[in-house]
Amino acid sequence: MSINFSAFLDSLTIMLSGMVGIFAVMLVLYAVIILLGKAFAPKK
Repeated sequence: MSINFSAFLDSLTIMLSGMVGIFAVMLVLYAVIILLGKAFAPKK
């Protein structure tokens, strides 16, 4: 069994871009949750 090293490196770059995309979406969702929490905070 042999591994095509150039295909392996190509797959790493694709995987990295996917992980960065997931991280960006998580940050956006976190920011929206924080902003909604501040906008609709219960009044004292």
